[in-house]
Amino acid sequence: MNKITRRQALGTTAGALTVLGLAAAATSAAATPSASTTPGAVDEVYKGRRIQITPGGGGHHGGHHSPGQPTVRIDGRELHVMRNDDGSWISVINHYETFADPTSLARAAVRDLQGAALVPFGGAA
Repeated sequence: MNKITRRQALGTTAGALTVLGLAAAATSAAATPSASTTPGAVDEVYKGRRIQITPGGGGHHGGHHSPGQPTVRIDGRELHVMRNDDGSWISVINHYETFADPTSLARAAVRDLQGAALVPFGGAA
């Protein structure tokens, strides 16, 4: 009778958990977008938080954003985002990691917040 070693059992378990994690990530990535007709607009629920992105006309936060900057909201509160010269995006939640688009950035912010409320930019409540 062949016995399974602890190393084999752990390897099999790790592999199964990886597959489950990838499946969950794929399901989360295919979150529920709205039927919005505005190009570039996003309205989805990701990990229980509502993400809304609207193409911008600039002028957010007292004019700090350049024209065309999108408005990103998590649960109705604006997330301050910035576009780098190379076209990548960063937010006040994490200045050290760049993202290809505002949707990826907003999803990462939701993960980083870990359920905490987004505080308005500048610390005002």
